[in-house]
Amino acid sequence: MIVLLAGTGGVGEAIAKIVKERDPESRWLQKMVLADYNLARSKEVAEKLGDPERFPAEQVDAEKKSEVVALAKKYGADLILDAAPPFVTKNLFDAAFESNCHYINLGTWSEPHPEDPVGKGYIEMMASYNFQADAQWREKGLMAVIGAGIDPGVVDVFAKFAERYCFDELEEIAVKDGGNLTAEGMDIAFGFSIWTMIDEILNPPVTWEKDKGWYLQEPFADPEVFYFPEGIGPVKLMKVEHEEVVLMPRYINKGLKKVSFKIALSDEIVNAMKVLRALGLDRKEKIDFHGFKLSPRDVVEAVAPNPAYIGDKLTGKMCVGVHVTGKKDGLHREVFIYQCLDNQQAMERLGCQVVVAQTAYGTAITLELISKGIWQGRGVFGPEAFAPEPFLELMSEYDFPYGFVEMDSEYKRHQDQAAIKKLLASAPKPE
Repeated sequence: MIVLLAGTGGVGEAIAKIVKERDPESRWLQKMVLADYNLARSKEVAEKLGDPERFPAEQVDAEKKSEVVALAKKYGADLILDAAPPFVTKNLFDAAFESNCHYINLGTWSEPHPEDPVGKGYIEMMASYNFQADAQWREKGLMAVIGAGIDPGVVDVFAKFAERYCFDELEEIAVKDGGNLTAEGMDIAFGFSIWTMIDEILNPPVTWEKDKGWYLQEPFADPEVFYFPEGIGPVKLMKVEHEEVVLMPRYINKGLKKVSFKIALSDEIVNAMKVLRALGLDRKEKIDFHGFKLSPRDVVEAVAPNPAYIGDKLTGKMCVGVHVTGKKDGLHREVFIYQCLDNQQAMERLGCQVVVAQTAYGTAITLELISKGIWQGRGVFGPEAFAPEPFLELMSEYDFPYGFVEMDSEYKRHQDQAAIKKLLASAPKPE
């Protein structure tokens, strides 16, 4: 497969490094074109990979669909992998369709109502643009997979696995994203694309309930403390906008009543976001500044620490998973299925920090499954639409393991009692 990678930031670089290591003999990835608005950045990533024939660097303005289409046709691309900021994702989705390419993205575009986002809702909900085009993609025989990173992405696979194997009835799938990362010498560290983070954090968070549908709340709603495994411990989480909430209800049933998403945000990040919003520095629209047209958000991105270059300053782990509740054998059950990665491990493997590495592994595994025809179909899909087993198997092969915690519940206590009885029954009897 020939892939046009649009966006060579931290995640794009990590994806390219992972697939090169995974497929050194080009058995399923023939070529990956490294394309970015900033040609110097594309060349920097290409130089790190050291294989300019297989990983050529190109410049492309993803806001201009014609440029993306021309580049895809130049290389005969089979798939466009969208690792670019969310404001160009619709262009890349359309460019893939026009180029007769399959498509993968890591996230989507949304547009809250400018005057009253919570009260009046979204002008355009996450992923709605993509799913509205499902019929056209099916008719053309193309496949688009929406939200194929870590969250959304890996956690959606976990949710599908839980539905298939862990529960007879589902209550809630609650995505939890947290960790114990610290950044040496930095008051604020953005772990991901600043454009994406501003949208996710300041847009009204979406929750889905079976009886209410999708509803909105104010940013930073419903804070809670969740206890993460693998030595992380208690972490404060709060709601932000995220695609899982619109993807999971499309494909997961068994009586599912609620889907929610919460992430760990430091007080410094929360306060900084509130200041950006108060000053209008979160605005996307270009303003006139002494004859120059620029977006306030572009200025923030230009002066803030770049997530691609802060890995050596981070210490700690990131853990992303699904806390699923429901019933099994008539008893209440709770499980937490997760992926945990240490920043030092990510740096040693990829030279990339943990947040982008986690995201990139999910994308690379999805790309391999599509390239090999294991995940296939016509139309627009979320990761939950496909069999979870091949994905989980590849997680082990990629040395990107997942964990499973059976949380305290009626079901666990019943299973524990049964195990104790079995052990006692098999113990040697006294003479």
